[in-house]
Amino acid sequence: MAFKVACAQFAPFKAEVDRNLDRISEIVLQAHAEGADLVLLPEASTSGYFLEGGVLESSLTATQLMAALWKRMGKGLTGTVDVVLGFYENNEGTLYNSAAYIELSQNGPRLVGVYRKFFLPTYGVFDEERFVNRGRELGVFETRFGKIAVLICEDVWHGLLPTLCAVNGAQLILVPAASPGRGFSGQDVENHDRYRRLFRGICEEHGLFCASAQLCGFEGGKGFIGGSMIVDPFGKVLAEGPVSEEHLLLADIDPYLVAVSRAQSPLLSDLQSVWEDVRRLVAKSDF
Repeated sequence: MAFKVACAQFAPFKAEVDRNLDRISEIVLQAHAEGADLVLLPEASTSGYFLEGGVLESSLTATQLMAALWKRMGKGLTGTVDVVLGFYENNEGTLYNSAAYIELSQNGPRLVGVYRKFFLPTYGVFDEERFVNRGRELGVFETRFGKIAVLICEDVWHGLLPTLCAVNGAQLILVPAASPGRGFSGQDVENHDRYRRLFRGICEEHGLFCASAQLCGFEGGKGFIGGSMIVDPFGKVLAEGPVSEEHLLLADIDPYLVAVSRAQSPLLSDLQSVWEDVRRLVAKSDF
């Protein structure tokens, strides 16, 4: 079944969770009115990214987040819409950089799953591991559209996690991200160009779709790049948002193209056929 994805890049108000939830709800309802079946929002979209010691005060449980979205959107829905958004999660006192997958319908909300960021950057301008814990599980969820994976920002820079998502059946990888612009000497912002190359490579290798939603705006003098994008299983960029500006990006996802691309380039089936040997080599590796 084909469906429409919307990627919403926007600039949240730093540490103003209720105000951001109001804005997120407006964006989701707008996207839904424009035909979106699934709306992806950026990493840390409920609070802004650079909170450091303020993470606890802006954190939510997944249940609180779901209830807050339902309170704001329940009466405005005319059908069903899935929402994936990044937030700082408080799970019984343990803090994570997480993304929730929530299905909203006229029958009420349903929490499909929560993914917790695996790779926490702690270098340069980043200091995540000082303030949140890292996740330890893969985020591949059974949804009404089939198996969909969630990775957060740096997770997609490590080829292992997209590969594991594909091996576990994902046909679409959703990537909420908050990436400050880095490298301005060339025609393109360097890390934005890197994202484009990463997504195209992941999609071509594994025969799946990727969609990303990036923060934009400024926090503490650091500018987020925007440039959200949706890429098909052949590595073709279906849609790409502008750099730095707020934008709502929409594209159609047709799972049939996953089967076509994997038939034409069976790299994933090749990997699955040698998977036990790969596991054996990993077990023997000594880092």
